[in-house]
Amino acid sequence: MLRSLLFALLLLAGPALPGPALAQHLEDRLADPAQEARAREISRELRCLVCQNQSIEDSNAPLARDLRRIVRERVALGESDQTVLNYLVARYGEWVLLKPRFNLQNLLLWIGPLLLLLLGGGIIFALYRRQRLAPAPAARALDAGEQRRLAALLDEDRPEPRP
Repeated sequence: MLRSLLFALLLLAGPALPGPALAQHLEDRLADPAQEARAREISRELRCLVCQNQSIEDSNAPLARDLRRIVRERVALGESDQTVLNYLVARYGEWVLLKPRFNLQNLLLWIGPLLLLLLGGGIIFALYRRQRLAPAPAARALDAGEQRRLAALLDEDRPEPRP
């Protein structure tokens, strides 16, 4: 009974206890608050290569921790934000950036959706226009056999007269 009560209290208090989701990254903080803020801002622009759609600032993966350490080391050396990002892109590829750069290599990535939208709109417009411009099929007269079959069908559907 006492065990059950204690377990229930722990379950209720569980969400109030600080967990790993609420913990801040305490590894290798920079002494200068301005440099630490820059390092955090840079880390928000970098993708965790394990989690893929999470920044390294938000990830608890070991690789994200290593990348945060590299960013802090480079910021402490006095490198600019762009130099730090260029270093990591050279080492891990363009995929490490959460927002890809606009360059010739990924031009299709940026304009691809627009091209698909224009292509789809063009196809719909062409089909609509062709349908509107197509002449209506000409009505032709029924031949004698078709007229007999039509008359037979119409006679079958007619209700019989009541006396």
